[in-house]
Amino acid sequence: MLLHEFRPGRLIAGATALALTVMYAGDASGAWTTPWYEVVPVLFGGLGVAALATWIAYRVRRRSPRTASSEKYAAPASTSGSQDIR
Repeated sequence: MLLHEFRPGRLIAGATALALTVMYAGDASGAWTTPWYEVVPVLFGGLGVAALATWIAYRVRRRSPRTASSEKYAAPASTSGSQDIR
């Protein structure tokens, strides 16, 4: 039983943020020098890959038969009377 669905885009975005943190922490401690122009491709590349992974996961979930409705022409829940507007 899953508590929540897997979101690969968030995982990749978090890994990107962690990589940037390690780059700057190493620069701050003096272990190495990190020029600003090395950070830009890591940031935008990681966020781009995260967006692509999110889009692919969305498309896969959208096609999943688990989430597909079996009835196409059923009345929406708001017209059933249980959610009457007063």
